[in-house]
Amino acid sequence: MITNSLPRAYSRKSAGVLLLVGVLAGVTVGGGVGVIAASTTKTVTVCADNTTNMLRYAKGGTCSETETPVVLNQTGPVGKTGKTGATGKNGKSGKAGATGAKGDTGAAGAKGDTGAKGDSGAKGDTGPAGPTGATGSGGSGGGASAPVATGANCIASKCTYVIGDTGPGGGIIFFVDSIDQYTGVNYLEVAPVGWGNGITVNEGGLSGETTGSSTVDPKMKWCSDTTLLLSLYAWAKSAVGAGANNSSTADTTCAGGAIQAASDYAGGSKSDWFLPSIGEAMLIYNNLRPVGVGDFVAGDYWSSTEYDATQAGTQRFALGFQSFAGKSNANYVRPVRAF
Repeated sequence: MITNSLPRAYSRKSAGVLLLVGVLAGVTVGGGVGVIAASTTKTVTVCADNTTNMLRYAKGGTCSETETPVVLNQTGPVGKTGKTGATGKNGKSGKAGATGAKGDTGAAGAKGDTGAKGDSGAKGDTGPAGPTGATGSGGSGGGASAPVATGANCIASKCTYVIGDTGPGGGIIFFVDSIDQYTGVNYLEVAPVGWGNGITVNEGGLSGETTGSSTVDPKMKWCSDTTLLLSLYAWAKSAVGAGANNSSTADTTCAGGAIQAASDYAGGSKSDWFLPSIGEAMLIYNNLRPVGVGDFVAGDYWSSTEYDATQAGTQRFALGFQSFAGKSNANYVRPVRAF
């Protein structure tokens, strides 16, 4: 703290210079005697010459009449606390450090207690015994026996057929009722080419018929009576499954022709062959033509479905469409059977 007792006439400029000197805490004392330490609280008196403004250190604290005393106090009063400055903005986050090394695998946990044992389920009923298998061929171990199929419609070990297979009657499977749509019909097979090889034709007063061979089907008229309506013309008489009834009905009247020949056929030691209905004849064409079996010729084949007293339905194997022909015409014949 500086105490200044200068007269009012004293130059402000000079006072400013003096004050600046005191503030700087460096005072020339007696021609360079020393510097007052910045940390002292002791007051110091210096004398300012009124004429020259020169300062001198007054060791005893007394100035002459031509001097103005200036008291210097190195430590000034404590200043007021300044306001806290505004908080600076947060700096940008640093990049993530590299992933640390994977820690060691922890020790395996203790094994849990064993759960309670469940109750045993009820034992199911024993099913019926299956058919006995055929005896295996020799060998010290006695190998597993091969299954043997049973039933009148099985061949060797096979009772299930697909289209194109050889059926139990020696014919060709052309229909499989896989969804049980037709009553009494699981499969339909058609006689193979050569079925009519050398059969007798022109019976019941008919003429113009030709017998079959090993590669060609016989050509015959529909029935020995070509003008009688046998009530085989209704819509139901065209359906799949109707051929057997159509043929048995007409066979009581026909003494010759396609109806008679189909009913008399006994291929595969089966006696249930018949002339197919128009619906069954269509299945022969639709299902066997894509697999290329049956050896059918490009002509008209008889069905057992009537149109009227003088006409019956035919299936054309050249183009696949169906038509009606006069019963007195000679067309190709193929028997079928259901099982």
